[in-house]
Amino acid sequence: MTAINLLPWREQRRSEQNRQLMFVGAFAWVVSGALVILAMQVMNSRIDNQLGRNAYLQSEIDQLQLVIREIDELRDKKDALLARMEVIQKLQSNRAEVVHLLDDLVRKLPTGVYFESAERQLGAIQLNGIAQSNGRVSSLMRNLDSSEWFANPSLNLVDVSDSGNTRVSRFDLEVSQAPPGEEEE
Repeated sequence: MTAINLLPWREQRRSEQNRQLMFVGAFAWVVSGALVILAMQVMNSRIDNQLGRNAYLQSEIDQLQLVIREIDELRDKKDALLARMEVIQKLQSNRAEVVHLLDDLVRKLPTGVYFESAERQLGAIQLNGIAQSNGRVSSLMRNLDSSEWFANPSLNLVDVSDSGNTRVSRFDLEVSQAPPGEEEE
């Protein structure tokens, strides 16, 4: 006799396929979850490494900034010292200049003229004095103009007044200082 299998084999096969599909799906979910977690761990590790490197670099940058600040302070001190040295050298080279100026001023002073005050400011000398006549003031200006220590005399004020029986001229004269060796303009 022939045996007929009346069991629902198609449903069993379908059920077996569904179970295998569920197993493969679950396995895929577990593997993909593990891969995501692994990727997150790798990324977190890389981020931590980079943050550590950044912190190290920042500490090195801070140390270099301190060194740069110290170098700038030293440069400022150096510039200040060089400026002081330059002033001292200039003063030493020009210390005889005042003597030459006063000596030349006296040598160029014509008879009948004397100074009441002399003031030096920024390369110009302001002279105030009294002369017996205007001609003597102009003679003083010519003498100063021919001097190697003075240049460009400029008469600011002449006031003629009677002093007893004599007439005198009070004058206010400005002359530029020109150290010898410089050519006049």
